[in-house]
Amino acid sequence: MPATAAHTPGELMSPVALFMQADIVVKAVMIGLILASIWTWAIIIAHAMKVKRLKAANEKFERDFWRAEDIDRFHDARGSDDLPAAKVFAAGIDEWRRSTSGRHVDKEGTRARLSGAMHSTAAAEVDRLADRLNILATVGSVAPFVGLFGTVWGIMRSFSDIAGANNTSLAVVAPGIAEALFATALGLFAAIPAVIAYNRMTHGINRMETALGRFADRFHATLSRELEYDPSAAPPQPAANPEGTFAFAPKASAGAPLRKGG
Repeated sequence: MPATAAHTPGELMSPVALFMQADIVVKAVMIGLILASIWTWAIIIAHAMKVKRLKAANEKFERDFWRAEDIDRFHDARGSDDLPAAKVFAAGIDEWRRSTSGRHVDKEGTRARLSGAMHSTAAAEVDRLADRLNILATVGSVAPFVGLFGTVWGIMRSFSDIAGANNTSLAVVAPGIAEALFATALGLFAAIPAVIAYNRMTHGINRMETALGRFADRFHATLSRELEYDPSAAPPQPAANPEGTFAFAPKASAGAPLRKGG
């Protein structure tokens, strides 16, 4: 679009003017990159808030669990919470009740099934949390090339305008080159936050996965000790659990009753 007397050079180089001067292909690239940037920021904000909330809720759930005196009662009260830690806990309890409901209990098989049930549930919860991260990875890797496509197209258009005008002055070349470079800038504007957020969020999810695995291992150890408990033997000396409290409170339920000790 040729410069007119009504516009100053600064106005012609503003982002809005560069967008309005661009042809339909470069405009489509710019609009796509702007939408990708908005989508990226929406995912970043929503995911950050969700992970922060789940992290605090998981930590509170684990604190409450280790302070509980009866595992079965705690399961009845909190086992249905919509939290990753609660789902790992519920998976362990459900597998315990299925594996110990018969007369003969295969201790090693029960241990293996408990470990598999809780760790597979933890992995499923982590996968659910990481569901939108592939979008950030895609935007971070593709957006610069989309912007580069707009740049190449804009430069080709500028060369065509130069050839048509038979004029190689900066006034003829600058607007088209600026439009083209603006497309690259938008590509980087969309890609850089996406890449940074992807790395940070992946780190946060990895930490949550580690925490869930640690909780599953500690709970597995508690259930494994239950398999060694012999009610006909002399009562064991209470041992402190990780929170310093004691818990030997069996409850009649499906499967073997659960106590909690160190």
